[in-house]
Amino acid sequence: MSRNCLSISLGLLLFSLSGLALADSGCNQDEECIPVGQWELGLALGWGKKTNPLADYEDIPLYLLPSVAYYGDNWFFDNGNLGYTLAEDEHFSVNLTTSYSLDRAYFYRWDPSNIFIANGNNQAAAIATQESLRDQGPQPAIGALEARHFTLLGGAEAFFYTPMGTFRLALGHDLFDVHRGTEAQIKWAYKLALQRWRFDLALLLEWKSREIVDYYYGIRPGESRYWNQEYRAEAAWNRGAEFSGRYVLNEHWELLLATRYTKIAAEIVASPLLNKDYSSSYFIGAAYRF
Repeated sequence: MSRNCLSISLGLLLFSLSGLALADSGCNQDEECIPVGQWELGLALGWGKKTNPLADYEDIPLYLLPSVAYYGDNWFFDNGNLGYTLAEDEHFSVNLTTSYSLDRAYFYRWDPSNIFIANGNNQAAAIATQESLRDQGPQPAIGALEARHFTLLGGAEAFFYTPMGTFRLALGHDLFDVHRGTEAQIKWAYKLALQRWRFDLALLLEWKSREIVDYYYGIRPGESRYWNQEYRAEAAWNRGAEFSGRYVLNEHWELLLATRYTKIAAEIVASPLLNKDYSSSYFIGAAYRF
């Protein structure tokens, strides 16, 4: 029986919120893998923070971060996402998957992207970010924001395994008819093992359709009639980088440092809800595998 394996980089698991972990067809001595039919449970404890680019929304603290994964012969579960492997060999794999977007996490502390984070104030008084508007003095205020509902994205992903790293192409569409939008991702990831040290680096591009940008960052008429007419959402490309370093203490414990930086697209930054053009995350702590 073939072995589906999950490369358990806890550092990247902490921040790979828009994509599944890598699935291989084999394991080597420098990788941690899940044999078919076994659950992988992990818990990271430490200190970290995720910068919130929304105006007047607090940054999100990170203290306790779980990871849960299960891989069967074809079906798999990975931190809240479900998938089915259509094709797999030494050089590539193709899966049907579900995923959830990062965008809603900025509005709600209890979003799946912010697990174990206490609820906070969800009122925003937005300011304009366009340079042309900053010079015009005070802008019309935005009232209490209406709900940004949760949804799952469903689609497909393909991994390509090369000596230069792993490449991931993914496409997902709204399954629950919340915003009817589509997301796509291009990601390159590279792993390096040096004795007890494990390093992971990733670069990614994320495309969001106009429907997604408008749903999360657009202004509804009930929030502000002025900004509802002034801001026009467009499709956008975010750029990101991730890095994690881990030191393996024993079979169960490891020390870790994980960071993520996202450069938010100008089309999103133009929304009056934002006052930053980036979001960054970091986490320092220890991780335990059950």
